[in-house]
Amino acid sequence: MSISLIRPLIVAEGRHGIDRPVKVSVSAVDAWFGKKQVLRNVSLDLFDREVTAIIGPSGCGKSTLLKCLNRINETVPAFHMTGDVRLDGRSVFEPDLEINQLRRRFGWVAQQPNPFPWSIFENVAYGARLHGLVAGHHDTEAYVEACLRRANLWDEVKDILRSPGNSLSGGQQQRLCIARALSTEPEVLLMDEPCSALDPTATAHVEALIDELRARLAVVIVTHNMQQAARISQRTAFLHLGVLVEAGDTADVFIRPRSELCGRFVTGRFG
Repeated sequence: MSISLIRPLIVAEGRHGIDRPVKVSVSAVDAWFGKKQVLRNVSLDLFDREVTAIIGPSGCGKSTLLKCLNRINETVPAFHMTGDVRLDGRSVFEPDLEINQLRRRFGWVAQQPNPFPWSIFENVAYGARLHGLVAGHHDTEAYVEACLRRANLWDEVKDILRSPGNSLSGGQQQRLCIARALSTEPEVLLMDEPCSALDPTATAHVEALIDELRARLAVVIVTHNMQQAARISQRTAFLHLGVLVEAGDTADVFIRPRSELCGRFVTGRFG
């Protein structure tokens, strides 16, 4: 794919805003699974109310970096890392920081839609109840409706809320998972290839939703789809072999890449 084909896909009004505060700061992160090093001295700022796309070839450390932000990697016994991750200026590794409360501030959406084996209603209500965000049935009903509306799913499921979440279509299930992620009132939404299992129509729904959500929170998305990264993100970070090769405004990364390696990747000449 040539740069001339990518250029029209970049939304001009979606450029990075210089007035945006840094929400998450990654500093000199090295990460290993056992003896295999998967991230090497990665430093990256992620801005509030913007979408940051993390791109790169398979196995370059994209998902590992995403999971460093909310410390989910620590659930893998062989994982260890050095460096720091700061949320609103505070290290996520401070000893007095309660891990479950930290993870509540990061919503998570996985590659494959994975609703809980419960009703649509319970998929959304569970997290809100767990974190004490609702009190009583009527409060919960209103909260579930609000989350489903934020995920642009309410009108499609309002009459079948007691149906199993996995009875929905793939695209609807993914938006249900987004509603579930939003139910804990996160400040950062982490998305690991959220459209890779969806058809083009369902993908368009999710992309439109991401664009709406960035008005209220920071979104970080791992994607293999260069067109998607160009369409929905304000900033893009390119990883290769665990190294952050380039990061900047999406338009600059795609149209005026600073490195030959990044230019070859975004134009489809390798990867």
